[in-house]
Amino acid sequence: MSRCVLWYDRPAADWTEGLPIGNGRLGAVICGGIGLETWHLSDVTFWSGRPEPIDGPANKRSDLERLREMFFAGDYPGGEELARRMLQPAKRNYGTNLPLCSVSLRFESPGGGARFRREIDLEQALASARLESEGAVQEREIFASHADGVIAARIRGGNGGVSFRLGVEGETEGFRTSAEADGVLRFTAQALETMHSDGTCGVKAAGIVRVIAGGGTVTAESGGIVVRGADEAVILIAVSTDYPARRGGWERECERTLERAAAKGYERLKAGHIRDYQELYGRVRLELEEGGGRADMPTDERIRRLAAGEDDPALFALFYQYGRYLTIAGTRRDSPLPLHLQGIWNDGKACRMGWTCDYHLDINTQMNYDPAGTGNLSECLLPLARFVEQLAASGRQSARHFYGCEGWVAHVVTNAWGFASPGWEISWGMHVTGGLWLAAYLRKHWEFTRDEAFLRGTAYPVLKEAALFFLDYMTAHPQYGWLVTGPSNSPENSFYPDESKMRSHHLSMGPTIDRMLVRELFAFCADASERLGTVPELRSRLKEALAQLSPLRTGRGGRLREWLEDYEEAEPGHRHLSHLYGLFPGGEIDPDHAPELAEAAKKTLESRANGGALEGVEFTLAWFAACSARLRDGDAALAHLADLIGKLCFDNLLTYSAPGIAGAQWRIFVIDGNLGGAAAIAEMLLQSRAGEMLLLPALPARWRRGFVSGLRARGNIEADIRWEDGELVEANIRAFAACRTVVRCGEHAVPLEMEPGRQYRFGRHLRLIEE
Repeated sequence: MSRCVLWYDRPAADWTEGLPIGNGRLGAVICGGIGLETWHLSDVTFWSGRPEPIDGPANKRSDLERLREMFFAGDYPGGEELARRMLQPAKRNYGTNLPLCSVSLRFESPGGGARFRREIDLEQALASARLESEGAVQEREIFASHADGVIAARIRGGNGGVSFRLGVEGETEGFRTSAEADGVLRFTAQALETMHSDGTCGVKAAGIVRVIAGGGTVTAESGGIVVRGADEAVILIAVSTDYPARRGGWERECERTLERAAAKGYERLKAGHIRDYQELYGRVRLELEEGGGRADMPTDERIRRLAAGEDDPALFALFYQYGRYLTIAGTRRDSPLPLHLQGIWNDGKACRMGWTCDYHLDINTQMNYDPAGTGNLSECLLPLARFVEQLAASGRQSARHFYGCEGWVAHVVTNAWGFASPGWEISWGMHVTGGLWLAAYLRKHWEFTRDEAFLRGTAYPVLKEAALFFLDYMTAHPQYGWLVTGPSNSPENSFYPDESKMRSHHLSMGPTIDRMLVRELFAFCADASERLGTVPELRSRLKEALAQLSPLRTGRGGRLREWLEDYEEAEPGHRHLSHLYGLFPGGEIDPDHAPELAEAAKKTLESRANGGALEGVEFTLAWFAACSARLRDGDAALAHLADLIGKLCFDNLLTYSAPGIAGAQWRIFVIDGNLGGAAAIAEMLLQSRAGEMLLLPALPARWRRGFVSGLRARGNIEADIRWEDGELVEANIRAFAACRTVVRCGEHAVPLEMEPGRQYRFGRHLRLIEE
């Protein structure tokens, strides 16, 4: 088995070639070079903007009824115009996450013929570089320690071979630095910008950089730290911010953190970091055949060869573990905020255009957490759970203000300040189930962990309040009698309401994504209510409402309808696949239990892919791959993943959205492609639903042999799987909670009554060997 390493034989030219490290709050992209190395620092809490009350008068229920009457009557232009007046708030001080600063190290230039290699070791979460020139060797390594809350680096040269100047440059106005004689550089910053706020409000940050040299001299010169003639130098960085509540004494937190880290020394910091990291990372192994020894090639060369059509199964295994690495680096049990559009990193581009570097609730933030369950990283989802609890609190005001309803609601975007209103343009901002979609990950966490305390204390209370909103908010369709949401978007798509195609529209009553999410919500809350022994009256209301929801329906060309009516899509190649939520990440559409709907979903995917001008978006390809895996089409899933890695990855294997998408001017890093792609790979190897787990359900022909261990299934079950020539050879399944399940592989099925702490071993043809 080769090491899980991304490596390169040339310096990083810019951010898109740098290597990311992170400790769940503080991130850095390491642009290793020969004469210059730059660390681009970010903090997940470094947000512009501020919390603000909802502006303007509240709507009445009669206002909502009047609006709905226009849509039921087919007056889409009038309905959308009224919706703009009623439901489209001003953006105001919404804000965005911003880059924090850049740390630069300028080295004395080596002589000619220098040999250079840089890498990131995913097994230890260490980025490093090695430079050889004229017999001298310089080694650099850097990591972000979650255990000790610092970024730590060491540069070694021996015989006085370490000399450099360290400087820090801010990314926002008002950034200040001061260098001190003892090798300490302090900085202060505030997250200020004028595109997404008024330039006066934002999180404040304080940071300390400390340089500790072995031999040589350390001096403060021209605002920076200069090291001359050292054998080695250790650099420690700590940052603190005043998020979330302008806490007193926050400025000293980084100083105390750095003092504790310095007292430990570099080797203890490194050992503690690796131990803390490997406790999570080491749970899962994935081996796919090497395919010609390409692990010896630089990673950027492997990406180019894959794009040219060459086979490289091990690159997919590397991509999968990279997704798990980014999850661990970006979101830990105690992270103050969940992963945003760029994780905890920030390239300075998404935040400086209309997108904002925030939380998109119509696939992006949700996809960030798709690998947590199957990837055996359930603890990493806890920051999202806390975030949803806070969002629900602010969402109560939105429910009352915009709709006059009880419970809570959030829409298509949110921020660090609890924004729950509709977005500031009805063409995309009226995704009324966006908050519910995010909250569905609390249910998923319960399904994978079976944590009864989490169900009782977090998942059920939050989702029950969401259910109360939709019970109050939904209305009977005058023609069909079904309960429907609306007006609402099917994210971010548009349709022609009639054959004239004179004008497309974005809002309608009862989009398919809403019905899928609400059906899932009501069913979960009814079951959880019974399990927890809560009041039966709500259970009765939920079951009655479930019976009044519209079934999923097919339409043009046998495809799954995206809207309640059989509207024609205005953009056949649109990037969103929201009406396929029930296929993935939901479970309503399944080839075994709903074959007709699965066939309709398949036709929908084919139509999007072949309808012309499919948008080049990272999350779309990841979603295509996961949907194909759920349809048991491993070869199609692999083809989409190959396009994702080969065509929408930077050289550092981070995924990006192509220019032109939603107004983007550049290739912009978006982490959901990495994490959604990792989730799709897991889906190809193991799938689970209530009472069933499927081994190798979508194994592509090119992955002839391999091994995976530690994947998680619903029910708090763990699985190891080995295969050869595309057939199961051995599987070991471990139960951590009592459950009843059916294990399936191909045409074979074995029912099990699983006991906690027991392991069940299977051989070829799913023959139970021992239990």
